[in-house]
This record gives sequence, structure tokens and C-alpha cells, in this order.
Amino acid sequence: MINPRPLLVFAAMLAIHFIVGPAVSVAQDRFIIVQSTTSTENSGLFDTILPAFTDKSGIEVRVVAVGTGQAIKNAQNGDGDVLLVHARPAEEKFVADGWGVERLDVMYNDFVVVGPEDDPAGVGGSRDAVAALRKIGESKAPFASRGDDSGTHKAELQLWKETGIDVGSASGEWYRETGSGMGATLNTAIGMGAYALTDRATWISYGNKAGHKVLVEGDPKLFNQYGVILVNPDRHPNVKAEEGQAFIDWLTGPEGQAAIAGFKIDGQQLFFPNARR
Repeated sequence: MINPRPLLVFAAMLAIHFIVGPAVSVAQDRFIIVQSTTSTENSGLFDTILPAFTDKSGIEVRVVAVGTGQAIKNAQNGDGDVLLVHARPAEEKFVADGWGVERLDVMYNDFVVVGPEDDPAGVGGSRDAVAALRKIGESKAPFASRGDDSGTHKAELQLWKETGIDVGSASGEWYRETGSGMGATLNTAIGMGAYALTDRATWISYGNKAGHKVLVEGDPKLFNQYGVILVNPDRHPNVKAEEGQAFIDWLTGPEGQAAIAGFKIDGQQLFFPNARR
């Protein structure tokens, strides 16, 4: 006589596979990809605030931290659900060209010019970023640029344009392009005693300042706005529009804005929420 017990156990395991299996798969699929900048990641902001969103929503946020230009290209290719960067003209073009649904302000901070304490170009204390860069260029003091089409690089090039100095012709001489993120560029600047433009959040969180300090700040032209955009699911059907919009709603809503305001290092606030819904 055949023992029915093994058959019953097999049937139960098969039932569990069909009942539990899909649920586990769905749970594992509750994530979004955010194409963002190195400053939001390297400063520690995301590590601090994202767990609160995941705890509330059950949606994991996976961040790809690259320069703004690369983040936009990645989003255009459909390699992400949400774009969070800091180059407003490029963001608005992204939406106007149909790649994004809507652009919303999230937060801001500012850029600063850092340099060696001996300040060979004599720009310390200036609140005029264009005049300071002009003095750096005219004195041919070393300057380290990200050179990576990031939001910081775009802002820097706009300032150089206003100086009337062609930094392209000085490339490889006093003007050095690293092609790297902000942290690596600061390492280069400190290693060669050079000036650099950086976002304040990265500078505050950066450990190895080695005698470099903030020399130029406070110019309205150094204002640094961040925006968030849902990648258009009409262009890329793989976009998780519902989950992505849930993240945007949280980030620009009271809880997300409070989380951004509460993120500090050594008592210093790194980002200032300014979403308007």
C-alpha cells in the first residue's frame, strides 16, 4: 500500500510555492531607482533620510550617484524611475523634451570656492564669485575642475564664461580637469594646492581639508537649487510611476522636507527644503 504522507507533504509544499512565491516576488520588486548626484549621496543625506520613506511605504530606494549630466542621460535611457539633480535649465529641458513628467523644487544650498590658506590669488573674503575667478585666472593660480558635466561643473563654467577667460585654452596648465566626482576633485585640489568650486554640503562632510578653507561665499550666483522629476512612463513603460510618484510626494511633503531640514553634520545644516506643492 502506498503511504499517502509524502504525497500530502509534496502537495502542501507545491501550494506554498504558488501562494507565497509570487508574494515574495512582488515584495522584492518594491523598489525604485533614483538617478541623482554625488553631493546628495556623498554628503550622507540619502543614507539618513531614505530609511524613513522605506519604513513608511515599503519601497526601497536604490540611488545611482553620478554627475548631473550623466544622471540625465541615464534617465533619458530609461535607467531610472526618478531624477534628482541640480542644474535647472537642463532639468527643464528634460521635461520640455518629454523625458520627464514634472519638475519640482526640493531643496537648496550653495556653492563655495575653496582654496589654500596662503591664498595666492588673494580672493579670500570675496562675495563676488566672478571677480574671484577672474583673479585666479589672471594670476594663473592652479584651479581643479570636475570637468564631468555635473551640476557643479555646469555652474562653474557659467561663472568662468562671465569672467571672459577661456579656461579651455588653459586646460592641462593652471586649469586642471579631473573628470571625477566632487570628493576626488577636492583630493586633487588639496594635493596640488589648487582652488576649486564645490557644493557646501560636500565640503562640510569632506574629511581631509588639509589646510584648505572656504574663501569665497555669499554671492547669489552661487545659489544651488535641487529638483526632482518622475521619468515619463509614456517614454519608458518600465518606469515604476506609482512608486516613483510616492517617493516624490513624500520628499516634497511635510515628512520629507522635515527630514531634509533635520540632516546636519557637526550642527551644520547641509540642505534647506523649499518644495512648493
